[in-house]
Amino acid sequence: MPGARIVVIGNEKGGAGKSTVAVHLVAALLHEGARVGVVDLDLRQQSMGHFFANRAAWARAQGVSLPEPSRAAPVYDLEGLAAALAAPADFIVIDTPGADTELSRAAHGRADLIVTPMNDSFVDFDMLGVVDPVTLEVIRPSLYAETVWEARKARAARREGSIDWVVLRNRLASAEARNRRRVDERLATLSRRAGFRPIAGLRDRVIYRELFPFGLTVMDLSRAVRPVQVSLAHVSARQELRLLMRDLGLVDAEAPTVAAE
Repeated sequence: MPGARIVVIGNEKGGAGKSTVAVHLVAALLHEGARVGVVDLDLRQQSMGHFFANRAAWARAQGVSLPEPSRAAPVYDLEGLAAALAAPADFIVIDTPGADTELSRAAHGRADLIVTPMNDSFVDFDMLGVVDPVTLEVIRPSLYAETVWEARKARAARREGSIDWVVLRNRLASAEARNRRRVDERLATLSRRAGFRPIAGLRDRVIYRELFPFGLTVMDLSRAVRPVQVSLAHVSARQELRLLMRDLGLVDAEAPTVAAE
């Protein structure tokens, strides 16, 4: 049987929204009926581990059933990572720390899909590419782009196929701004040189933050699961997540979007 598809959420800069994206992708896959394994390599913060522990506790307290990922033991070394990636699953989603570590590099080298969230800022862009301080023209790929390049070379050397790299424009503001246009243009230029696909991600919505401490996402909302009042904005957030899943190639492109009940 073919192994699990490995999805790495990576960016060596903290605060880019890696854990938020990771838990939403896991929840969306679970609601598609997929078997999902989770690996949290951010051993200091462990946001993804805390999220799913809170999810289980909230579901027990409310007497409701929620789809759960398979539990992976904490991964502290390469042997533990190899064991976690060999577990039976359709997908394995790996949340990585905002730093360059041996485990994070190893996970990148095993990825089928790398998702790199970034905020609409040249501060986040700096991890991907170096720009001229006068003209803002892209000079060369930067630190994290080199990490992905090395992962791609290692995977190609093992003859295990290519890595699809997606840069996710996270926390997009509603209003158009000059800075956003500048980042757009440089990102498009860098994507051709570094070989990634830039796509729109999750907007900066209150509902994503409201549901996080319960271990819930907008995909979980239903008549039985409603810790906050549901509005049309929440339905839009759910459709936004479904579109993101389509753009990442994680769900059938022809599948209809599902509105909250």
